[in-house]
Amino acid sequence: MIDASQKTLEDFLNGFSNVAFFLDNRRIIQAANTPAQATFGQDTTGQNFVAIMRRPEVLRLIDDCLTNRRHAQELMALDSVLRGDFQVRASSVGESGMVVSFADQTDIRAAERMRSDFVANVSHELRSPLTSISGFIETLQGPAKDDEQAQKRFLELMKQEAGRMDRLIGDLLSLSKVESDAHVQPRSSVNIGELVTRVIAVLAQPVAKAKVNVEVTTSDTPLLVQGDEDQLNQVFLNLIENAVKYGGEGGIVSISLDQLPNAPSFRGSAVSVAVTDQGEGIARRHLPRLTERFYRVDDGRSREKGGTGLGLAIVKHIVQRHRGRLLIDSVEGEGSTFTVLLPEAD
Repeated sequence: MIDASQKTLEDFLNGFSNVAFFLDNRRIIQAANTPAQATFGQDTTGQNFVAIMRRPEVLRLIDDCLTNRRHAQELMALDSVLRGDFQVRASSVGESGMVVSFADQTDIRAAERMRSDFVANVSHELRSPLTSISGFIETLQGPAKDDEQAQKRFLELMKQEAGRMDRLIGDLLSLSKVESDAHVQPRSSVNIGELVTRVIAVLAQPVAKAKVNVEVTTSDTPLLVQGDEDQLNQVFLNLIENAVKYGGEGGIVSISLDQLPNAPSFRGSAVSVAVTDQGEGIARRHLPRLTERFYRVDDGRSREKGGTGLGLAIVKHIVQRHRGRLLIDSVEGEGSTFTVLLPEAD
């Protein structure tokens, strides 16, 4: 054991931001830093390390360091007192001591998996229309090169697939922009009533095509929020357009705007915008995952209607940037309600 007091060892270990122990060559704990004491208790000093952690892979790493007097590290999934993915490091100190530390990598690993899944999903989403377009081109160059009717049909299908890719790339760029602005709080004042009215006007053609009746209930007083007008326009364009698409032909889409004094989870008043349709509704098991990227309740139907699987993910990120909340409620056979709560401007 090195010639140093326990207090000196603890001061040395407290230079580590993560859980760290100092062991002698018998695996006896000589000192633990503050994070280690908070996690494993105040009385670990003097115990054999195996008494607080019996994971074979951790003990093997420690023994490797003790035997070969070298630095050893390994990423491990732990599920005892420490839970998650940890970079476990064992480093020899002097002739008979070693430091064992546990750096929590759970969030980093989750982000890596998310990025990997995201790239795989984007690749899949782009490959499908590209494969279709390639097939159409081969047909136009071969069997249909002299068939005018087939050419018109395939060119229209190619246009649709190109539009699908264009929408996907547009949504990817929007999502990237929203995420890059996530920690920048918007400063402009936005009249939500006027904004929703403009969105409904923009959607006049699809509303008429679906024979949907849009009913708006709002407050007599202006409902103002502190926000990014373009992003909030994107939120309500997405939600109202979805209600029109999936609400059923000839149905009613209800939009209710309210002021909520002393709203729960808000420091003061909030503005509520609820968009309700009379569609088929969504099974409760799907609700927690609706805002995940590329998650679709009905994959075929979503693509048929031009969905990219990113709309609600964009909505969620925009609402979070505005320090608001997105609530989703749905009953199968009755319809769905998407409610956006935003802090009211001072």
